[in-house]
Amino acid sequence: MKLLHDQLRILFLVAATLISGLSPAQASQNTVLILGDSLSAAYGVQTEQAWVALLRQRLAQQGLAQWQVVNASISGETTDGGLRRLPDLLSRHTPDVVVIELGGNDGLRGFPPPVIEQNLDRLISLSLEAGARPLLIGIQIPPNYGPRYTALFADIYSNLADRHDIALVPFFLKGIYDQAGMMQGDGIHPTTEAQGTLLDNVWPQLEALLVH
Repeated sequence: MKLLHDQLRILFLVAATLISGLSPAQASQNTVLILGDSLSAAYGVQTEQAWVALLRQRLAQQGLAQWQVVNASISGETTDGGLRRLPDLLSRHTPDVVVIELGGNDGLRGFPPPVIEQNLDRLISLSLEAGARPLLIGIQIPPNYGPRYTALFADIYSNLADRHDIALVPFFLKGIYDQAGMMQGDGIHPTTEAQGTLLDNVWPQLEALLVH
């Protein structure tokens, strides 16, 4: 009798899943959406060797294969561009976690820090309103923009993380930007050898959100 009950229960779950238009595997999946720029879009490295690809491998290795990764990163992306794209991405992918890795291009172009902060604030708010858990990835810009601008820019990420009480990776390029062989010739983009460190910089905060 119990066996029959279990079989009927399984059939019911499968039927409900099919009615919803999803396969059983899809129905059990969770989604990490990565909204980033060239640092997450595999600029100058093979896609399969980039940190996002390494993340997919680590999820499988850590028994977190139910998580799928949607990489919506674009080289050259700014916070304004991300803000225009995010509503559609949230609607299409209904992510559980949104990794926001933007702001570097804004800083390199000298955009006003209050504007950058406002855009990032809105990206975080949209993610929260959609029921996703944001992870903010901090970045720093070279000192040649002057100490005042550099400090104002660096403070953006910690200010937002405190304001929204969300997870923060303080500096994405920690252990990379000042190490030999870890940056490409342009001095902006990490090499293939640095991709594992990028993942390691993100992983502690991201893992905590995945097992939340």
